[in-house]
Amino acid sequence: MARGSDLPPGSARPLRRDAQRNRDALLAAASDAFAREGLNASLEGIARQAGLAIGTLYRHFPTRLDLVQQAFEGKLQTWLAAAQASASASDPWQGFCGYLETLCELQADDSGMNDLASMHLPLPDFVHGKLTRIRELTQTIVDRAHEQGSLRADVTRQDLAFVMWAHSRVAAATRDVAPDAWRRHLYLMLDAFGAANASPLPVPPMTQIEVDRAMVNLGSANPPAE
Repeated sequence: MARGSDLPPGSARPLRRDAQRNRDALLAAASDAFAREGLNASLEGIARQAGLAIGTLYRHFPTRLDLVQQAFEGKLQTWLAAAQASASASDPWQGFCGYLETLCELQADDSGMNDLASMHLPLPDFVHGKLTRIRELTQTIVDRAHEQGSLRADVTRQDLAFVMWAHSRVAAATRDVAPDAWRRHLYLMLDAFGAANASPLPVPPMTQIEVDRAMVNLGSANPPAE
C-alpha cells in the first residue's frame, strides 16, 4: 500500500475508492453521533461505529473541528440559504417567522446543531465565515420587520439568542416524547415578538458582548474534547 493513500480533506489528489468509502462512513457515523450526543461525542465511538480504527479517522480528520466542519457543511448551507431567503422575503414578518422556524427545525433533531447555534466555540474559518454571514443576514431580517412595523420595536437581533437557547432545551426534553412540541413553544414566542401586543420590558436587551459571554458559558459547561 502506498504511503499517504488515505488523504486528509483538502488534499489536491482524489481519494482512492476504499479511502473515499472510509471517509463517507466516518462522516455518516459522525453525523449520527453528533446528532444524538452533541459535539462532544466520542471520536473513538464514531470510528467504531464506522467500523474503522481511530487512526483512520485522524488521517481523514486531523482534529475534531475538521470533522465538525465536514459533518455540518450541509446544515450550515441550509441555514445560510434560509437566512438569505428570509432577508429578501416579500413579507418581512413572514420572513422573520419562517427564518426562526427553519432554524428550530435544523436544531430539533440534532444536538450537535444545537451546540453550533447556541454556543460560542472555536471553529474553523470556513464555519466561522458562514456564521458571520448568517449573523449579518439575521440583522437584515430584524431590520426589515422593524421597518414594516410588525416586530416590536425593542426587539434586537441579540434577543433571538433566547429562542435558540430555549429551543435547545425544549427539543432535548421532548424529542422522544412529542417531537413537534417545540413548534407550539416557538409560536408562543413569535406572538411575544409581534408589535401588536407589546408591553414595556423590565430590562434592556443584552449587548452582543454579553450574548457572546453567555454562549461561552454554555460551551464551557460541556466543551468538545480534542
